[in-house]
Amino acid sequence: MTKTLIHGAQVLVENDQFADVSLLIDQDRIAEILPKGACVADAKPLNASDRLIIPGLVNGHTHSHGALARGGVPDDAILESFLSGSAWLNLGRSHDDLVLCAQLSAVELIRKGCTACFDLFIELPRPTVEGTHAVAHAYHETGMRAVVAPMIADQTIYQALPGLLDAFDGPLKDAVAALSLPDWESTIEVCTDALRHWPASNDRVRPGIGPTIPLHCSDSFLQACARLSEEIGLPLQTHLAETRMQQIMAQRKFGTSLAEHLSNLGVLSPRFSGAHGVWLSDPEMALLAEAQAGISHNPMSNLRIGSGIAPVRRMADAGVTLGIGTDASNTSDGQNMFEAMRLAATLSRAQTIDSADWVRTREAFDMATVGSAQLLGFEKLGQIAKDWIADLVFLDASYCHYTPQRNALDQIVFAETGAAVREVMIAGQMVFAGDRILTLDEPALRTRALAAADRITHANADARVMNAAAAEVVKGFCLRNCAAH
Repeated sequence: MTKTLIHGAQVLVENDQFADVSLLIDQDRIAEILPKGACVADAKPLNASDRLIIPGLVNGHTHSHGALARGGVPDDAILESFLSGSAWLNLGRSHDDLVLCAQLSAVELIRKGCTACFDLFIELPRPTVEGTHAVAHAYHETGMRAVVAPMIADQTIYQALPGLLDAFDGPLKDAVAALSLPDWESTIEVCTDALRHWPASNDRVRPGIGPTIPLHCSDSFLQACARLSEEIGLPLQTHLAETRMQQIMAQRKFGTSLAEHLSNLGVLSPRFSGAHGVWLSDPEMALLAEAQAGISHNPMSNLRIGSGIAPVRRMADAGVTLGIGTDASNTSDGQNMFEAMRLAATLSRAQTIDSADWVRTREAFDMATVGSAQLLGFEKLGQIAKDWIADLVFLDASYCHYTPQRNALDQIVFAETGAAVREVMIAGQMVFAGDRILTLDEPALRTRALAAADRITHANADARVMNAAAAEVVKGFCLRNCAAH
């Protein structure tokens, strides 16, 4: 049978109200929302009593490569010192390591009720066709829906930030000055080949492109990424105004704000999204809204590395499309979309006493579902409605978070951690049930991960020492520049 009739649950219909209804699933779609007790002769029944069913959460921004770097971010790191100090964790990785990272991230996301993600993965010194396709295959075989975007740049952090190299001296200066990335033309050539000849079905795993940070990309490179995005219809995502330092350096390097610079280059479009947006100005928000561009709000990593609290209400009021992301498992220490959604709602309460400016639970939930889906470029994803994609999460209604149950959506947004997730369905097929992922061998995955992490740690011991020394110089440089502005 291609049809399944899910009955007995409370269902969040159209992200609005829970109702005692049945869901008829036909292949990968919600064919009908039927009254409680309805029968469909040619459908396999699925008893979901004691379940709350919500649409799968959609992660608007993550990095699968962070899965093998978990625990590698010092507790005093800011973004710029993290970028310089943790580079060693991404060196010497094989295509098998890229697959492993995507599988590790997908498993954690699924276990935490997330069914789709925007993954900016990194392969050094630049992406390869084989590596990009390997990540796509990994998501597809795990059952996860994803946008797979090579994260690329043509300038190192030492080249990207005006004046940074002058903060170094001696052998350390020689070492960081010698670092380089491939020319942008060759990187774009590889990306074009990888993304035009996509190995997976676009209804599940799609290509994207991720120029890492505008400061780290030459103008010609950014424009080439935008052209590729337009020609193939790719979602394009970059890290935008994540830290105050980025805006300070943008004024020094470009003479404009970051979003204005991207607008002048023709990079902004409905396919564009920026990750973070913590330090965006009101005029920049207006530019994004005019271009129908979006922002992925990543509150956990913004807090973890001291970037700040994003002005979500102002962005929403300006008309910017908003999603929610986890960021990587190293900068957020996990892939928990419930945590990110809760922070999106609660942090707004720390910014003002006026509740009219708070992010309400329905808004946070929409950002974590349909909002993020829009950033990924998926239509009819993130709601339980007729003809929408059947990506569903089944929560245990008897779990402590819902005892007693008074306002289920509020209780999900403010209390859920993923502990009540019992089943996950993607494209009409169960991928998680009985406390196990049904599409791969998790114990074997853990064994592979431990061996790979140990190998990477030992192979990159010298780079780790150099990166740690460089990170201290970078941090001091950033603190001095921020204090002067």
